[in-house]
Formats: sequence, C-alpha cells, structure tokens
Amino acid sequence: MSSRLFNNTERRTNGTADNATDAAAGSKPRMTSGHSFNNKGEFHGSRSIDSPQSGYSSNATSTAQTAHKRSASGTSRSRSRAATTTDERRTEKVTVTTREKLIARTKSPERRVAKDSGPQDKWRPKESVRPRTAEGKQKEASFESPSKPWDPVASLAPHTSAPLANRILNPPLASDMPAALQPQPLHEMSLEAQEAAIIEDLLFVFMGYEGQYIRFSYAYKPNEERDQLTGPSYKILPGLDPSLEDLTQGMLKMASQYSALEYFVDVQSREEFGAVNHALCAAIRKLLQEYLVMVAQLETQFLTNDTFTLHVLNIHTLPTSQIMSQLYSLAHEFLKRNALLDEESEEESDPDDIGQILENLRKGGDIVPGMTGKKVCKGGVVIGLVTKRLETMSGDPAARSLLTSLLRDATRPYMAMLNEWLHRGGINDPHSEFLIKEQKSIKREILDKDYTDDYWERRYTLREHDIPPQLLDVKDKVLLAGKYLNVVRECGGVDVSKVAQDLPLTFDDPRFLDNVNNAYAYANESLMKLLLTTHSLPDRLRSLKHYFFLDPSDYFTYFLELGASELRKPVKSVNTVKLQSLLDIVLRQPGTIVSMDAFKEDVYIEMNEVSLIKMLQRVVNITGMEQGEALQPLSNQPVENDKNANGFTALQLNYTVPFPISLVISRQTIWRYQALFRYLLSLRHLESQLSVTWQSHNSGIAWCHKSSSRNLEIWKRRVWTLRARMIVFVQQLLYFCTLEVIEPNWQSLMSRLKAKDGSLDGSGQPDRTVDELMQDHIDFLNTCLKGCMLTNGKLIRIHSKLMQTCTVFATYTNWLARELEKADPDLSGTTRPPNMSEEQWKRFQQVKSQKSSSHNDSIANSTLHDEDARINNLFEIIKKWEVNFSRHLQILLDALNHYAATETVVLLSLCARLATANQGTEYYGLRHEEDLVA
Repeated sequence: MSSRLFNNTERRTNGTADNATDAAAGSKPRMTSGHSFNNKGEFHGSRSIDSPQSGYSSNATSTAQTAHKRSASGTSRSRSRAATTTDERRTEKVTVTTREKLIARTKSPERRVAKDSGPQDKWRPKESVRPRTAEGKQKEASFESPSKPWDPVASLAPHTSAPLANRILNPPLASDMPAALQPQPLHEMSLEAQEAAIIEDLLFVFMGYEGQYIRFSYAYKPNEERDQLTGPSYKILPGLDPSLEDLTQGMLKMASQYSALEYFVDVQSREEFGAVNHALCAAIRKLLQEYLVMVAQLETQFLTNDTFTLHVLNIHTLPTSQIMSQLYSLAHEFLKRNALLDEESEEESDPDDIGQILENLRKGGDIVPGMTGKKVCKGGVVIGLVTKRLETMSGDPAARSLLTSLLRDATRPYMAMLNEWLHRGGINDPHSEFLIKEQKSIKREILDKDYTDDYWERRYTLREHDIPPQLLDVKDKVLLAGKYLNVVRECGGVDVSKVAQDLPLTFDDPRFLDNVNNAYAYANESLMKLLLTTHSLPDRLRSLKHYFFLDPSDYFTYFLELGASELRKPVKSVNTVKLQSLLDIVLRQPGTIVSMDAFKEDVYIEMNEVSLIKMLQRVVNITGMEQGEALQPLSNQPVENDKNANGFTALQLNYTVPFPISLVISRQTIWRYQALFRYLLSLRHLESQLSVTWQSHNSGIAWCHKSSSRNLEIWKRRVWTLRARMIVFVQQLLYFCTLEVIEPNWQSLMSRLKAKDGSLDGSGQPDRTVDELMQDHIDFLNTCLKGCMLTNGKLIRIHSKLMQTCTVFATYTNWLARELEKADPDLSGTTRPPNMSEEQWKRFQQVKSQKSSSHNDSIANSTLHDEDARINNLFEIIKKWEVNFSRHLQILLDALNHYAATETVVLLSLCARLATANQGTEYYGLRHEEDLVA
C-alpha cells in the first residue's frame, strides 16, 4: 500500500517501517483514488502498466491477473524471497494462522513495472475503464490517455484552539476522479484478485481514506461537522463476491468509528471544553495511535505473508473493533450532551455563573465560548458520564478495563484542582469545570455593607449539576474545607510554599476519602484557632452583649441623661457627632465595666429614621416568618410616623467587625443585635418616662393635695393605679426579655463556644465546625428575637398598641396635672384650702406665678359651675386609657397563651407575670375571637 509513495529500490531498502511510521503518526500522504506522484512530480497511475515489449493489448489485463503475485516491490515474489524479508525493518511482528493448503493468489491490483524498467523509464498511459450502455452492460474496452492530469492540491484547515487537531482538509472524493483513472471493475477479476484488492482497500479505509473499490456513500458530506462526528458510511463497488462483501461490511463499521473518533478528539480538545476533556481526548488519542500501529502491522502481513486472507484480517480486527465500538458509543453520549448532533442539551447554561459570563463578554466573546449559549459538557459531567457507563458495562471485562483506564486518565486534572482547593484553599479553574464555583466579584471588602451574607454564602458555591458521582457524599466537606482554608490563607495562616506530598491522583485511589476528611479536619481546626485564639471571638461576643443588650446598663443610663437634650430633638436635627463624643466619654469613665473593654473603639452611634415596629414588620413580611400569612403594613398602625421620630426612637448602635470575625459577626447578625437593642432601649426609655410620671405624682402639689372633692380623689387613684399597671407591664416585660430570654440563651451559646475548639474526636473528625459555630450564633439571636416577640406579626401589632398607650399616658402627665388644677375647687381659687399648709400654698403659688398671664387669667375666670363638667371629662379620658390598655393587654395575654402552647413555651412565664397587671378589670379572662384579631 505505501509502495505507491516510493520507488522500488527505496521500498526494498526501507521495508514497511516508513509506512508504519506514517500510519502511527496519523498523517495522510496518500490520495484516496489509488494514485500518487513521484519525487519529480510525474504522475503515477494506480493500475498495472505493461512492459514496453507488450504494447497495448486487450489480453494484458487478464495476463496480469493470472500472473500477479503480491510483493512490496511490485515484481513477482518466489517463496525463497519470503525468507529474506526477515532482514527488513518492521515496526512489529504480527503472528497469523497459516492454512494447511495454500491457494495460489494473484497479485493485488496495483500498478506493475517491468522488471527491466528503471527510474528513467517513462510511465505509459493506463487502460481506461469501459463505459456502460443504457442497459447497464459494459462496452468493449478502449484505451485513451487522459486529456488533463488529475492534480488535487492539499489545503489547510482553519485554525482551532485544539493544538493537535488535523490541519489538512479532506482530500477530493473518489467519485470526482476522472473516468480515465477509475480502477478495473470487480466482476472482471478472479476471486483471489478481488480478495487482494479489497484487503488493500480496507487498509486505506481503516485509516479514514477511500479505497479504489470501497468509497464514501453519496449521503456522506466530509466537510460537514455533523457527518464527520457521526462517521462516514461506505459503499462497495458492485461485482464483489458475496462472501467477501459480507466480511468487508462487518469491518467497515470499525473504519467509520475510527474516523468519527478522530474528528471527535479534534473537536473535544478545543480550549473551551476544559482540562478533563483534554485529558480524556489524550487517552483516546493514545488508543487511536495503537490502532494505527495495528493497521501498519496488518499491512506488513499483507505484503509479506501469502496466507494472509480477508478472513484472517477480520479475526485480527475483532478485539480492536470492540474497543472502537465502546469509544464511539461513549463519544456519542458526549456529543448529545453538547448538542453537536442536532439534539437538545439536557441542561441549560448555568445562570449563576455571572462572573464567567461577564468576563467572556468583556473580552468580546460569546456567553459560552464556542458554543453560542449551549452548556458545554465538561468537568464533573464528563467524569459522571464515564462513571455511569463504567457501572453499566461492569459485566464486560474488556469494556470495564477500557473505561477504567479512561476514567483514571480523565480525572487527573480534576484531582489536581481538588487537591489545590483542599490543601491550599485556591481555585485553579480557567474553564469553569470544578465543582466549586467562585464569584470573584464578591470580595471581603463588601462585608461592611453585606446584609445578605453574600461573601460567605455566595462567593464559593457548589455547581450542583456538575458534581462527579465520587464526590456527592463529601461535597459539603469539600466546599467547607476550601472555604475555611481560604479564609486562613487570606489572613496569612497558611504556608503557600508548602506543597502537600503523596496525594491521591485518581478517584480509585484508596486514600481518596481519607484525603478529603483529613483536609477538612485540618482546615476546620486552623480556622477555629484563628477565630477563637488569634482574633478573640469570645471577647468580641461579650463586647456586643455589653453594648447591644445593655449588660451592664449603668454606663448607658448615664449616656441617656447626658444626651437627653439632644435626643429629644427630631431625628433630622440630632447631632450624631455630639452624641458620639458623649458616648466616648461615658465608655472611658473609670469604674465602669465597659471601660476595660478592648473593643470599645468599634462601637458608634447611628440614627435610623425607620421606626422599630415598621422595621420589624417589613422583615416579617419579606421573610414570611408566619406560615400561611403574608402580613401587610397597616394604614392605621398606632406608631409614630417616621418624619416625627425623635432621637430616642431613632437611636441605634453599630459595630465595626474586622475580617475574619466578620464571617461570624456578619451584617445579618449585627442587624439582629440592633433590633434587640432598639427594643430594649424602647422599654428602658418607656420605663424612665413612667418613672418620671411617678415622681410627678408624688411631688406635684396638685397630685399630693387631698381635694375636698371626693370624685377627684377617686379619679386620682384611678390614674395612679393605671400608672402602676403600666409600670408593672413594662418592668415585667423588660425583666422577661433580659433575664429569661437573652441571658439563658447567652450562657448556652458560651458553653457551646467553649466546646468548639476544633479538637478531633476518636474517629479523627472535628468535634465542632466553624459552620456550626456560625449557625449557633445565628440561632441564639433568632431565639432571642422570637422570645422577645419580635418575629410574630400579631404580637408586634398588639405590642405596638400597648407601647403607644403607655407612651401617650406618660407624655400627657403634665397636661393631666393642669386639668386637675382647673377641676379642683381648692386649687382654682385664690384662698388657701384648710387642709394645706402655708409652705405648700406658697410653693403652689410660685409654680402658678411662673405660668403666663393669659393662662392664669383663664384659670381665674373659670367658675364653679364648670367643676362637674371638668371632672366628668377627666373620668372619660382616664376610662378610655384604662379600656385601651386593659383590652390590648388581655389580647396580648391570650395571644401569648396561644403561641406558648404552639410555638414558644417560654412565653408562659411572661403570661403569668403580666396577668397581675390586668387582674380586677372587666377584661380579665379569655376574650372573644373578634377581640383576638382586632
């Protein structure tokens, strides 16, 4: 076969080594029509040529058939000649089975050169093919020389990102070959000549070329990618013996699969298909190289062994045919997943890989390079497909051995990325095929403004659809190990120059799972020590408790006293710089616990114009914390408008947390701390307002004087009782939130924190993990919010009404005192009442003299006939307050009983405490359904 490229002398000298080298290298030096050019560019025909003495006779062809013997040089070969072929160089010896009776065979139809013709002889025109008549019969043979030589020119293919892809375009089709170059019809040849010709053609076809009698079918388009990936279909020229045709058809399938695999490797080796595909293609390319070596060995046997028949060729190709069939089936699955065979891909492109998409668009490329939006089958998907097929074919030893080898080679680059992630916390994934996806746009600098935990939750995430089956059970450990180690690495806690030794390189390594578990344990222990020891996480949490939970609160009471004048202003008029200075003075006051806090510089003052109730309701509505109900903000909410908020209602603290403590104390947790702080502050502020009211009731002349009007005394006792009930409500609520909700949960958190030292248990696994620590911290805050009734829309609504009622009562204390003076006949007159001492009367007159003259005139002009009307008006006012407070308090108690039985049992204690504030009223006891939903 390869003798068509060399002259006789060169072929005898080099044997078949050059041809085997050509075949193994995958080069295509031959023309598919069975002709070639010599070194001088002269055309060499593909058929036998008569000697100069024989001339052009019609008997030349038949004489050549009967006298034809197959040899490398094209001359007759004797049996003694076969013995000398052992001295020729060959690539590898192939053992064949000999027959007991040898059948004399003619030489394969190829060009013959006369024995005495030398290199200087000129080639004679070949015999032309006899054309057919309309009835299909062949005309008589005629001889003519081609008017124009057929001179096909090789051309280069466009450059691709696959470095080893074929650069030569497909040669011209044999169907386009001039009629003068067509081979002798098969039906004119003997059985032996047909077999020799078909074997020679098969050796060409095995390497993806057309032969003289075996050609591409008309439906095959060699320049269309889909046809190339599917593989060519072949047709045999008519006239071949049926037995030979049946054997030939069976071997053509392997040739088609080889051509398809060759192009599949070229396509799948492109850059965008990733390192796993590249490794898989390299493994397939090695198998194709061995396939070509086999073809070269078969050619050697064909040229040197007279007993080599088509049947022997078929037997030798059977094992390789099975391998090619397995590879072709595997490649077909990849092509379907990549939608390269006009079938829809099973998965859409990843919508979350925004960083990769933006990077491609920034470079002017497609959304997915080279695939126009289709998801490329790469990385873990490739490993999953090979693994699934290995499980399916586990009963076939040959297929199992082949697929195991392919899987081992394909997973090597993936394991390299996995080891880099597990042992150094880095991702070296230029093709986005690793199971961990990194959003490079999310950086740790956003932690100060991140209220959604994007850095920890979304910077490193799993590609759920691209996880290899071998990592499904340990995917969470793989993710956390790299995340932990990445944090330690960014803080300088990992020696990047240290390279882990003796790591598993494939998934079938018995040390694979131990490698993952050990890396996870080491990363967790490293980050735990970094948080607890280096960055003093427990001290940070105690500092947060001091400031946000007002424990202790002596410093904060002093701060409220110093900043009271500023905090009474509207929120837009509050000077936060002044308040921050006052807070700094208080925090550095000697003798307080917070003065010894090492992190007091990190706390600072903020003003939040959104009221606490509206802020909580917004969160409840968004997060849907109540199942089956979506709360909407009420238009008649009994809370202050945001525009009327003052410094007390808008005050909140904030806290600066450095990295990596910000992973545990994130903006989400800081928001929870702020919500609890604002709630406790509102209770403390309301308690102080009611305490001022108590002082006024005990020191004011109007309240201390025993009036001669019995009704006024009854009214004052009702006011004092209502004030006492409100104080009990606020104090019991504050006590419950601090000592029965926050403090026990805080102690539980601290006890769990002490156990989270990252130490290993007996099984080699860490007792506690960083993620458990973070979750415990969030659970602590969520439990506190729920225990303080800040996560339930109904309780928030009822609580806001009670708080507003108490606030209005405390605010209007001075107004009630003035109304009392007007209604009391002893105080509205100008004479001293008999039950008032001179000193009390003088002090009362001094207070009255400080008021404006107009106000005094209005009091002086008041007459006694207005006394009953004023007293009745005061009774109506206090009754409305009593009814409002008692009714909403009882609704709160009933709601607390309900939620204590269904959700939070700790609320039962609060019910018992608050029940004393409503005893003796008409609203004591269970209420109707319409009251509960009011």
